[in-house]
Order: sequence, then C-alpha cells, then structure tokens
Amino acid sequence: MTKLRQFRWQDASPSSSRRLALSAVLTLAMVGCEEPSNKDSPSPPASNTPAATGGASTGAALAGTRSTMTENLKVEVVGLNRVKGKHLIAQIRLSNTGTEKHLSWPGEMGDHTRPLGEIRWASGIGVLDAQARTWLLPYKPASSPCLCSAVDRDVPSRFIHPGQSISVYAVLPAPSGNPATTTVVTPVGPPMLNVPISDDAPAGDFPDPDAEPVTPVTRRLILPSESLDKSEETADDGKDLQVNLSADVLFAVDKATLTPKARSVMARTATLIDASPATVVTVAGHADSSGTDAINNPLSLRRAQAVQHALSALLTRNGVRFQTEGYGSRRPLYSNDSDEGKRRNRRVTVTFPKPQPAVQEPVTTTTTGSTDLTGSAQADGQPIAMEVTGLRRLPGGLGLLTYKITNRGSSEAWFRDLHHAQDWEAYKYQAASNVRLTDLAARRQYRPGRLEVPTDGGVDSYCACTAVSGVRINTEKFAPGQTREFWTLFALPDTADTLRVKIGPFRDLDVPTQ
Repeated sequence: MTKLRQFRWQDASPSSSRRLALSAVLTLAMVGCEEPSNKDSPSPPASNTPAATGGASTGAALAGTRSTMTENLKVEVVGLNRVKGKHLIAQIRLSNTGTEKHLSWPGEMGDHTRPLGEIRWASGIGVLDAQARTWLLPYKPASSPCLCSAVDRDVPSRFIHPGQSISVYAVLPAPSGNPATTTVVTPVGPPMLNVPISDDAPAGDFPDPDAEPVTPVTRRLILPSESLDKSEETADDGKDLQVNLSADVLFAVDKATLTPKARSVMARTATLIDASPATVVTVAGHADSSGTDAINNPLSLRRAQAVQHALSALLTRNGVRFQTEGYGSRRPLYSNDSDEGKRRNRRVTVTFPKPQPAVQEPVTTTTTGSTDLTGSAQADGQPIAMEVTGLRRLPGGLGLLTYKITNRGSSEAWFRDLHHAQDWEAYKYQAASNVRLTDLAARRQYRPGRLEVPTDGGVDSYCACTAVSGVRINTEKFAPGQTREFWTLFALPDTADTLRVKIGPFRDLDVPTQ
C-alpha cells in the first residue's frame, strides 16, 4: 500500500489566529460550523479551477443523494477506502446541477455538532458504525480542527459554479467489524446505504492519520422507544439497555411503596435481564426539579431499592448482582421546563447489557387501508403533500425512514409541523423530529434516534434526522411545486414487517419494512 502524504498545516500564524477568533464569534451566531446563504454576498471568483485534491473525480459514483436544503446540490460517494485496516478515506463529489446560481459548499458540508472556528471544512462527512452504534466523523489532528478538505488548502473556492463539480475528502476511523459496506452520512441529505468499502489504496494524495496524534470524533447513537401506556421507555445504545420505569406508575406521590400495577410494568424488564448476559444490573432512582435535595435524594434511593427487591423476585436465573443509587434531581433525562418533561424525569432507571436478539419468524401485522403511502395537509393556505419513500432495515437493528414533502400550491409556504414535536425532547437544535413509528402488535412506539455529544456541562442531544435550524432554517420553506426529501433513523423491531408511521399532521400510514 502506498504511504499517504501528510499535509503541512499552515493555520497557526498570529493573523490566522485573529481570523479564527473573529470567525468563532460569527459561527456561534450561525449554529455550529455552517454558513447561511446570503444573496448579498460578494460574487465568487470567476474561475472555479480545481486544485489537485479539490478537482472533481470523474469516476463512477458508489452512492448518491441530494441536499434537502439546496435542490441543485448533488452529493456522490466516489471513493471509500479502508487504510491500514483501521482508517477510512471517504471521497465525495459535490455537483451544482443548476444553471444559474453558484453554490457555497462549506456551510452545507460542515458538522453542526461542533464549532470549528472557521466555515471552511468538510467536517460533516461520516459513516454510521451500526455494530458499535456510533456516528463516526473526521479525525481531529493535533495541528488542525479536522482531517478533511478545507477551502484554500485543498479546494480553491468555497463556491461551485453551475454545471461544475468539486471533490472533497475526509479521513476517519473505519467502522468496527471490518464490514464490506457501510452507511455514509453527511449533513446534506438522507444517508447513503450499502456503500462498498475497498481495501485497495485510494486514488489520490491524502494526509496520513498516523503521522501525528489524532483524536477520533464520534457521536453515540441512542435509539429510544416506549410502551404506549407510557409506563416505561427504553434507550438502546447497541451495548446497554437503559429502561426508565415511570415513578408515577410505580409509586404514589412522595411514596416508595410499589403500587399493584408495578409488578406487571417490571415484568418486561425482568424478562430482558433474564435474556441478557448481565451479571451486574444498576438501578437508579431519579426525581424532577420540584422539591429539595433533602426530600428527593433519600426518596429516589428508597424507590430504587424497592424496584431492586421486586426485580430480584421476578428473575428466573441466578448470578445477577444489583447496584442501587439515588440521584434525586441531579440527572434529568429531559427538560424540567414542561409537565411532561418532569413526569419523564420522575423515574427509576434499570441499566444492563443488551440481550442478544432471539431468532424468530417475522410477525405479520394486519394492516388497514391500501398500500398508498401518501398524505396531505395545509400550510399558509397551500396544499402540502407527503409521500413515504422507504422504511429500510439497516444492520444493527436500525431503520431509515425517508419521505418527501411537496408544496402543491401556487404560492410559497412555510411548513413547520415537522419540528413541532413534544417540547420535553429538548434537542440542541430544531429538527424534523415530529415523526413516530408504532409496532401495533407489541404496543410499542419508536422515537427518532438521537446523537449524544459530551459537553463540559453534560450532554447535548441532536436528532438523528433532517436538521431544520441554523443554516438549514429554510429547509421548511417551500416554493410552489418544490419537493424536499427528509429522513429519520429509528430502532426497528425484529419481529414486525409493517409499522404504523405518523409524520407531523399527516394521516397514519401502515408502512412495510424493506
């Protein structure tokens, strides 16, 4: 294998640092590392001649998608190479398929989960590691914010002229398990599935991730679901299950004595523990922000102990040890600014290794209605159409829902119902999160996956779905006849071949999995 070239980073000069500080201030106002479109921006350079690493690849595309926000921006994977068995080099071709406007690519391709100081990086290129349940992004080297393409260094212009293309790259960790294919993700549009990974040397000159210290940038993917009676909700990170039992169902107000219904609520959790390889199970009591620590702390501990004793009696196998904790209101799961958020924060959380999925025959869910996967609504007086374009199974128990929204009217319309989900979810930024999947047979509802980003003050949560805020605020603005495609990642139950899908204000649809 040919040795990869290490670029010389040249961003440490005093003048560059001053530009970095100013850019950081501006970036905070624009969300993450993205760049809003501006009709009053100076015209781009007359020439769009690509540099050596920024030139457009002429190879066949391995996969492709289009920007949800900018319909003339076409995104194609033209190279995906595993290097040294542990790194991945992704090459992406960006094309302006329009005939009039220049397109600015850095804002579109930037990772909005971390500010990078300057809007110049292709930092949002990543892959979904289904086995590890993580979202992998470009490395952060010691000498630069991102081991990926940057304006000026790799690509001569931030603009793509009409009818032209450029290529950008990212160097990131290879997905675990040495898979033959993977899912490529960008901030631009729906994930690209089943992209083949080559173990051949990549065509081109790229930085060597082993030439200097690099930090992997990963986002843990959490897939939540809940019982329809709201007695419990489960968060699945691919390694552990975190079952949040509603304290309002388990206990009377300010009490730690289990209610008659508690046993049936905990039965599912006990069954999951029995099926798991768990030797240690953690049981933690939590309260909302009401009351004082003097009340909440001991009450949450007594409630955790009550659940632990009940679960011990329900288990059918030996060798399980319990650890109990009481955290009071110190670890809220959701915002305490709403009644629903407070209700969900009053919980007892049971955490243990995830059971291996049982081999079962799929259960056919009886559907009603036709195979029509469309719906209609109104926005700003204009007819809005929706069509589900797929509910696809991915490795690792994941599912990808894609759907299109079209303005069928004669005037421009804002369709904001996609982000009008429950306020208690409290994502960092607005996203098309007002979507639910329901397994009617199991009486279980699945919510959009979320990406967790550690911060100094805790964790920020981002929806694993189409963003509609920051630079993408115009995503919900539709011209007459305009269509945009949206996406959401979910957990998919192994035993259901059809799920009830609810998207914003549109009618319920029974959608088959693919």
